[in-house]
Amino acid sequence: MPYHSCVITLLQSLYSHQSWADAAILSAVQSHPESLHDEWLLKTLHHIVMVQRLFLSRFVDRPFDAAKESQPPQSFDQLIHLFQATHEEELAFVHGVSEVDLGRRFELPFLKTQPTFAEGLTQVVMHSQNHRGQCLSRLRENGTKPPTLDYILWAKDRPAPLWPKPLPEIRATMPQE
Repeated sequence: MPYHSCVITLLQSLYSHQSWADAAILSAVQSHPESLHDEWLLKTLHHIVMVQRLFLSRFVDRPFDAAKESQPPQSFDQLIHLFQATHEEELAFVHGVSEVDLGRRFELPFLKTQPTFAEGLTQVVMHSQNHRGQCLSRLRENGTKPPTLDYILWAKDRPAPLWPKPLPEIRATMPQE
């Protein structure tokens, strides 16, 4: 199926929103000490970025070390860095993708499928959004007001991500496998 350039523009917008939304949820977790120690929340955030990295490795055709990537970061600051570095690379990739690239297929052996790049790029955004929604609910359960991450509200001004700064006095204990 041929793809139109408007699909590229939409994907670029969705990935920019995703970067902003991930930064916002990480900031919300960092600002709430109880959430910094919520094992489920931290594992889910790690899962989000791990899947983003898995698909990115497929898009750029590089090996993915599942054993290494599935190990949670040692600190919340490292998790932030992992998200930030992943988003920088994802955005560079999405801004360099062509209409022809969107129709190319890649292997997902664990799912026994060969989606197109367009399908894979869409999957990453939708998967991440699903788990961010779960994290927002968990923040509310932990007693804090979660940020509003709606795409349509972001699209009004398209703010850049505001990544949380390392705070040495606040350390999360990342759950270890």
